[in-house]
Amino acid sequence: MNTASTLPARVRAMMPALVADLKELTAIPSVSGPGAAAEPLFAAHDLVAGMLRDVGAEVSDLRIEGKTAPVVVARIPAPEGAPTVLLYTHYDVVPAGDESLWDSPPFEPVERDGALYGRGTADSKANVVGIVGALRAWDGRPPVGVVVVVEGQEEVGSPFDTYPPEAPDLFRADAMVIADVGSVRPGTPTLTVALRGSAQVDVEIRTLAGDKHSGQYGGAAPDARLAMIHLLASLHEPSGDVAVPGLRREEWSGTTYTDAEFRELAEIADDVPLLGTGGLGSRIWSGPAITVVGLDAPPSAAPINAVAAHARASLNVRVHPAQAAAEAQAAVVAHLQAQRPFGIAATVTAGEVGNGFAAGREGPAFDAAMAALGRAWDAEPQLMAGGGSIPLVMALHEAVPEAEKLLLGATDSYANIHAPNERVLLDELERAVLTKALFFDLYAASWPRRGDQR
Repeated sequence: MNTASTLPARVRAMMPALVADLKELTAIPSVSGPGAAAEPLFAAHDLVAGMLRDVGAEVSDLRIEGKTAPVVVARIPAPEGAPTVLLYTHYDVVPAGDESLWDSPPFEPVERDGALYGRGTADSKANVVGIVGALRAWDGRPPVGVVVVVEGQEEVGSPFDTYPPEAPDLFRADAMVIADVGSVRPGTPTLTVALRGSAQVDVEIRTLAGDKHSGQYGGAAPDARLAMIHLLASLHEPSGDVAVPGLRREEWSGTTYTDAEFRELAEIADDVPLLGTGGLGSRIWSGPAITVVGLDAPPSAAPINAVAAHARASLNVRVHPAQAAAEAQAAVVAHLQAQRPFGIAATVTAGEVGNGFAAGREGPAFDAAMAALGRAWDAEPQLMAGGGSIPLVMALHEAVPEAEKLLLGATDSYANIHAPNERVLLDELERAVLTKALFFDLYAASWPRRGDQR
């Protein structure tokens, strides 16, 4: 009979089969997005559904109007008195990009130096296999109830960005494992507990009825692009810290990258300084960032000798996980509207917003996840955050606010997701499988004590 004590050996023995499954799934070019072929998406869907069906789950499809790829939903009922865990990930991938930059064909997965290379190995097909492996470790009869949700359009605007609040009963669970992240570095078990929010702001300046010859009018005619440059420069201090009042920032208390790791990951030249002051975690996770993501101007290869009548820029604002994105956006809008470069006012427009997420750290699922991570890696688990937004997490939180949310997975910061030579370390995959299998047991064991406290 399978027990928690046998899980490490059992998972290790399962790894050859799990790697074979991951290779088969990775070989399917399940790219989502405009112009992508539908057949590979459906082939990946069918393979994932079959894996879950073979482990004993009851599998069905969820089809959302206007979306192409069906969502795999698998269920295993909870034993009497046990909690239910929802596990989420996705089977679609981004395009391979320039295949000449890959050391091996992106959809011909190959093992090399303890890793499996191929598009989607880390993001997020290893997590699909990780969920399947955790269920296999319990012979399809885990000590908790399980709902598995695997979608096929995460990379192009997930239907779950908005859908869960419309059908909360479908996602009802006591804890949720969002398996679309991973460890801060290989060998360091990591739980992601916060995500920054996001807001868009557009800025426009008009100064003339039309562009004018720079030789005839330059020096007195107000150049809209020059005014825009000065306006955008007001957003930051000389150090690189954001200069907008009202944006929340706190020092990050969990783990983070070293400066050297961050330079390597971001590919920053040795002679170029990092921006900002204070801890690195507060600059990329628990503090704001403002990036110019669009700027209208003639390309330098084809310059025009004219004073610009019009300039436009688009800004992306990253927001402290616990600050409302609309509040932060309003602060940026107010700051820009108050500026008058050369006495010129700008038109500032608020765009889309998405709130961040800060997970609770005191529930039984959190405790079980930390203990499972520690046992699987035989190391002290760390807490990290994500600088980018995952709208799905907030949608699930809105649908089922009482469920604990846990973000963990099989990948790591060096996995090259969305880039050439994407890879997953097979040792990390094994530990991620074991973490979920152990979590089922530890969480189930904690549940009666939680019930006694109600």
